[in-house]
Amino acid sequence: MLKAVILIGGPQKGTRFRPLSFEVPKPLFPVAGVPMIQHHIEACAQVPGMQEILLIGFYQPDEALTRFLEAAQQEFNLPVRYLQEFVPLGTGGGLYHFRDQILAGGPEAFFVLNADVCSDFPLSAMLAAYRRQPHPFLLLGTTANRTQSLNYGCIVENPQTHEVLHYVEKPSTFVSDVINCGIYLFSPEALKPLRDVFQRNQQDGQLEDSSGLWPGAGTIRLEQDVFSALAGQGQIYVHLTDGIWSQIKSAGSALYASRLYLGQYQLTHPERLAKHTPGGPRIRGNVYIHPTAKVAPSAVLGPNVSIGEGVTVGEGVRLRESIVLHGATLQEHTCVLHTIVGWGSTVGRWARVEGTPNDPNPNDPRAHMDSESLFKDGKLLPAITILGCRVRIPAEVLILNSIVLPHKELSRSFTNQIIL
Repeated sequence: MLKAVILIGGPQKGTRFRPLSFEVPKPLFPVAGVPMIQHHIEACAQVPGMQEILLIGFYQPDEALTRFLEAAQQEFNLPVRYLQEFVPLGTGGGLYHFRDQILAGGPEAFFVLNADVCSDFPLSAMLAAYRRQPHPFLLLGTTANRTQSLNYGCIVENPQTHEVLHYVEKPSTFVSDVINCGIYLFSPEALKPLRDVFQRNQQDGQLEDSSGLWPGAGTIRLEQDVFSALAGQGQIYVHLTDGIWSQIKSAGSALYASRLYLGQYQLTHPERLAKHTPGGPRIRGNVYIHPTAKVAPSAVLGPNVSIGEGVTVGEGVRLRESIVLHGATLQEHTCVLHTIVGWGSTVGRWARVEGTPNDPNPNDPRAHMDSESLFKDGKLLPAITILGCRVRIPAEVLILNSIVLPHKELSRSFTNQIIL
């Protein structure tokens, strides 16, 4: 019997995802037509012997999350439960705090997945590697180029046994080109080192705070407190993958993840990809269209386009490398490129809304998305254009490399601006 835990974080995280995370918790943001964490749940549900999927985070269980959990339980015929932390507990604190729920029923092992990663989730291959050689911690690793590896947790492995000899989270100098994917398989014994960290935190806290229980004792950072400390002791191993993988930290990386997942649908969910039909819109490349969306036959869509529920796309619209969210309207002859159009937004006739892609270097197979900041030397860096929810763009204007916050009604063109 197996279980899976998905770490979904909380509202204090995902700040780089604004203004999109104002409307919906980041883990429920639609990537390639379905909520971000549905990709994780689909992958876990396909592993033979999976008994339960737990979501751990600090979000208030609002209506959107509750509805998503109910729909997921029905679709996958598996218990999918949300466990809310009382305070943010870090990447390992929630696992220790809810250890009784995770170990209930005596699972052989449990997967731990970060919600903000996009991957083809080779969980069955990880399970086979674990069963050949059971150890408390198995990490999924991939390769990155020398410069970008500094932005991730770096793993030095024994090439013969794949034991993790050294682990450094976001090093200041080059350590290794093998990076941590944020997808793990833990045995029940993995919770013992978490207990040791908790007890050590509590002792340190009591020295500082004589009142007894120290509230920060429950905060455990898996990467720094556990992986770095236990590397080289025969407890942590790595399974390397060459499949798709990317972090989803910013809106630009969500658009890139959407492209990866739409490409993956060719193998996993061909029914989700729009087909070119007589009298239907022209489809180029991989496109997802929600069944309730109304798309005019003269529109040209793709590649990498995802159209949400209740969207209206008018005659002559050109849409490429974009996500159009629930209830948005693109009027006749608009051109939308490298953009995320927010919920219920309207783009007027003959308007052009365009962003600048920040994709990995296509000539470097080991390159990943750069999750850079929005600004450099006080200037807004060119990036994809984001329209928040219920934004109105007038007819015949140009919106280029801009971020428009929710509920704005624009009256002219904007370039390289954040419109507050």
